[in-house]
Parts: sequence; structure tokens; C-alpha cells
Amino acid sequence: MDTKEMMLTTMMKMDRGENEGERDKGREEEEVEGEEEVTQQENGRLMLADGLADKGPKSLTSSSGQQVSNGFTTSAPQSSTEGPGTGASSGGTAPGAGGGTGSSMPLGGLRTLVVQQTSLERPRETWSKKMDFLLSVIGYAVDLGNVWRFPYICYQNGGGAFLLPYLLMAVFGGVPLFYMELALGQFHRSGCISIWKHICPIFKGIGFAICIIALYIAFYYNTIMAWALYYLLSSFRSTLPWTTCTNSWNTVNCNRYMSTDHNISWSNSSTSPAEEFYTRQVLQVHLSSGLHQLGSVSWQLALCLLFIFTIVYFSIWKGVKTSGKVVWVTATFPYLVLLVLLIRGATLPGAWRGVVFYLKPDWEKLLSTTVWIDAAAQIFFSLGPGFGVLLAFASYNPFHNNCYKDALVTSSVNCLTSFLSGFVIFTVLGYMAEMRKQDVDTVAKDAGPSLLFIIYAEAIANMPAATFFAIIFFLMIIMLGLDSTFAGLEGVITAMLDEFPHVLVKRREWFVFGLVCVCYLGALSTLTYGGAFVVKLFEEYATGPAVITVVLLEVIAVSWFYGTSRFCNDVQVMLGFYPGCFWRVCWVAICPCFLLFIIISFLAFPPEVRLFHYHYPAWTTVLGYCIGVSSFICVPTYMVYHLLNAKGTFKQRLLKSITPVPSSEGHRDLIITNAV
Repeated sequence: MDTKEMMLTTMMKMDRGENEGERDKGREEEEVEGEEEVTQQENGRLMLADGLADKGPKSLTSSSGQQVSNGFTTSAPQSSTEGPGTGASSGGTAPGAGGGTGSSMPLGGLRTLVVQQTSLERPRETWSKKMDFLLSVIGYAVDLGNVWRFPYICYQNGGGAFLLPYLLMAVFGGVPLFYMELALGQFHRSGCISIWKHICPIFKGIGFAICIIALYIAFYYNTIMAWALYYLLSSFRSTLPWTTCTNSWNTVNCNRYMSTDHNISWSNSSTSPAEEFYTRQVLQVHLSSGLHQLGSVSWQLALCLLFIFTIVYFSIWKGVKTSGKVVWVTATFPYLVLLVLLIRGATLPGAWRGVVFYLKPDWEKLLSTTVWIDAAAQIFFSLGPGFGVLLAFASYNPFHNNCYKDALVTSSVNCLTSFLSGFVIFTVLGYMAEMRKQDVDTVAKDAGPSLLFIIYAEAIANMPAATFFAIIFFLMIIMLGLDSTFAGLEGVITAMLDEFPHVLVKRREWFVFGLVCVCYLGALSTLTYGGAFVVKLFEEYATGPAVITVVLLEVIAVSWFYGTSRFCNDVQVMLGFYPGCFWRVCWVAICPCFLLFIIISFLAFPPEVRLFHYHYPAWTTVLGYCIGVSSFICVPTYMVYHLLNAKGTFKQRLLKSITPVPSSEGHRDLIITNAV
């Protein structure tokens, strides 16, 4: 488009078509009018619209009230005073703009001018580079769950048989949700709270629920990084502390064996030095009898977590400009470590046993509902829609960025990383099975972090150059966790800054500091002797069911209330092409069914929560559901609040509550005027 920056007074003069003498005579009066008009237009930009229909995302005409995108219309205001000799036809448009031809004029035919309104508010921050955004999204999606949860779920569900339902759930459920959130965030350029006034205002409580869920995650997720930091600091010695049974925390059941020890017999009552180091030295769970008696806070873990949150604060306090630079290290280093560990693991004796167990499918497992439930849950939590992060990250993109390609690339990288992590973990499981002379499926007794902090730590201790591999491994765990923490907190920060810009935008550093302090104080319960029980409770109940329900409502609000066709039109405005039938069917039907399937499965088959030898009593289940509901309750609460505070009859209130509010973003508020 041939674009020129000019003052609004120039347009007014051209629109009146005054001759040279008349313009000189009324110059002072017009300058006053021009200054007032500039103020009203908020520093408006004038753009010649020749060829706009061919180059722009949608053709624009001068007919009054034509819709450009959802809720955003164009208008054709006429000059308030037609000067002599104007001769302008009221509806005339330039041929290049897709309209009719104007009246014959001494100064030439009519041309259409587009006034693009911009805001006087501070412009929105953007990514410094496209790679900053891609690495941030990859770092968010590729987290600790890819390294420990995916391999364990595979291991638990028959190895290779799990890959088929995993890929199906990714194609029909995870990736469409991932794509939808990136497109929503990029189009509306808002966080997870304020975006709802542009989609369906009555669902704004979803944004507040997402922020509460993000806080719950911050309460326990960073504690796992504190454990990894404790291991990292303990690795800087020639003999790793989890390789011997002569330490103060060891018991009589400790059974030390190295790859060079051939006379060691392993029994069911035996415990490895790595297991006792994790449970009795790092977690100290033996000092707590359960959730009813957590015990004191471990000062070592408290200091480790303080260091983690210090890194988090100085990485995100300035926004995506700083966090986008940090992820160049935190998002790429784990891949280097995974490659090194894969090569090392493949050379270990017995590694082939783990690979065979990983790839050999047990097709009978596919008849089990549990496999499909685990596959759906794994792809959902791996890609991470519904946590407000994708909305926040995409909102800092240029308006015409190809988020469709970004969604396919980042989700593919995420799934391939999970697959690669499976080889890294299973080669080690095969090695451990070879050492213990057991089957692969009996090596790991506990899911979750235990797979990394016990089994993998023990395997590393048996490798040559064990100190080096321990350092890079636990450094990788920390960096994987940092990426996700950056993203999770940025989702909350963006949401709050967009919702309360006049209060928080200029005080971002202080707000981030307060948020980090709240997260640290909330995490103190996970740093106690029974903190591992709290982490497990939060992981199972506080976030899982709540965030799935929230995303289900989000998909329904976008696809059914906002409208799939309207959403697809928005995508076409941004990207220049209309989403295909596959995506539309997924958004309307398949994704809601996908999420509903996970929710019903969770309610029908509640997980039996157990950690080590502690079985969670019934009252902890009630407590867990209460924590989960505490975030979801924001959705119906805000609905009631919105309807009570709206004006008019109940029907008018309801209609207004589901009607999107036009955005004030500069790329969508277009006014077309006629001028010579």
C-alpha cells in the first residue's frame, strides 16, 4: 500500500476542495479546526488506500458501517462543510479501493484516504527477534514433564503401544488447541484476562482462574528445581554422595553396588544409596508422618529456592526483551545435554533392553482405557494450552506473524523432544536392569521426579566421569524448569498489566517483585520435611482437573459463542488464508470432546495418590478437590457479577454479556474518508 504520513489538516483541506485563494483566506480557522481534529483522532495516521483491496487482508469500501473484522467497522464520514467547487460525490471511492469512480474534478479524480487510529498509550512491547518468541514457546512446552513424565507413561503403558494414542491425541486435540491460543493472543494482543471482552465478556472469569492456577503451579513446580539445585551443588566432589552407604542418613537396608561389584545380591527390601540420599537427605520425608504433620522447613532447600526465584526475577522483570535473551541459553542447553546423554546411554551395557522395551508395542494395551486417558493428559499438559502463556507470548508478536507455522513447528519440536527423551531414559533403565539382573519394568518403583533423582542419578554415578555427567544433567533439569517458570509467571504478569495498565505498567518491576515474593511464600509448605507430599497433592488435584475444565470452557466460548467463522475470519485477516476444514471441525467438536473425555475419565477413575510408602488418606482427596475448585470458582462467580452489574433487562444484560467489545488496537480501527 502506498502510505504517506500527513497531518489531518491537510486531509480536511483536500476534502473541501478549496481553491488557492480560499485556502489562504481561511488558513488560520482551518489550523484551529485541524488541531482539534488531531486531538480527536488521537494522532491519527493517513494512508492512501490505492490497491488496499489487493494488498490488504480484506477489501475496504466507503460504505458506512462495513465490517472489517469482528466488531470493527469502517465508516465514511463526510466533510462537515463542503467548500465551493468541491463537487465531491458523497459516496465516491477510488477505483483502486474497490469502489466507483468519483466526479470529474479539476484537480483529478477522488481518491480514498484511510485514517488509521492509533492510541496515545505506550506502544505494546514486542519480541526483539522472531527466534526469541520461538525459543520461549519451545522452552515453555518442553519442560520437566517431557523428560520424566513421558518416558514413565510410556514405560507404564507398554512402551511403544503408547505412541499411537499419543500421536492421535496430539493431532486431533493438542495441536489445534495450541494453534487456537497463539492465534487468539496475536490477533487481540491481550493477556488471558482482558482478552475476554473481545471474545465473550461473560467468560472473563476464565482469565482470573488461569492466574490462580499459575500461582498454584509456581508454589510447587519451582521446588523441584530447588531439589535439582541441591543435587547440582552436591555433585561438585570426586565421589558423588549418593554412591555410598557410609553417610549419616543411610540405613541398614542400603545396598551399595557399582558396575564393578559382581557379588552384590539385590532383594526387594534393598534400597540404593541414591534412593536414601533423595528421600532421607534431600527431602527428609522420614521426619514427617504425612500431610497432617509436615514438620519444619528445610533451610537448605529454602536457600536453594531463594536462589532459583532470584534468577527468575532478574530474567523476567523487564519483560520479554530480557526473558527472550535468557531462553537462548535455557532452551538450547537441554538439547545439547540430551544428545550427550543419549550417546553415553547407548554405549552402556544392557541399553538395548531398554530400547526394545520402549519400542516394542504391546497392542493389547490399546484396549485399555487407561492408555488413552494417559495419552490425552500427557499431550495436553505437554503442549500447555489453557495456562495463559501462549496468549501472552503471542500478544507480543507482529500482527501478521505466521502463527500457524509457529504452532506446527513448536508443537512438533515438543513431541519429538519427548520421543528423544524416551531413548535417553530407557537406555539407562535397560542398563539398570542389566546391573540388577531384573526386568526393565521392575526397575523403577516410583513415577515422577523419582525417575530422575533416583534411577537416573544412580545410573550416572556408575558411569565414568560421573561428576561431569551429574553436573550437566542437573543443570539441564534446572534450565528446563526455568523456561516453564518464566513462561508461567509472564502469563500472569501480562494478564494483570493488560487489565490494570494505568496502575501497573509503569510499576512492572515492583509488581514482578511482589509476585515472586508471593510465590516464594506460597512454596514454603513444599520445603518442609513432608513437602514432597504437598508437591504430589498440588500436582494431582490443584492444577490438572481445574485447567482442563477451564480450557474446555475456553474452547466453547471461542467456537460456539464468539463463533468459529468469526474466529477464522480473524485468522484470515492476520495470515491471509482461511483455516481449513480440519481445524474448524477440531475447534467446534473434536477438541471439546477431547477435553470432556479427560475430565470424565478423571472423575470416573480418580487416581490413587501414593508417594513412596505413604498412601494419601480420604480427607486429602477432599482437600485436593477444594484447592482445584478454588480457582475454577472464579468463572461462575464472575458470570453472576457481570450480569448483576450490567444495565437493562435480563435479556439485554445477557445479550451484552456475550457480545464482543471492539478493540482499540491501531491495526483494526479504520475510518475511510473521501478526499480529492
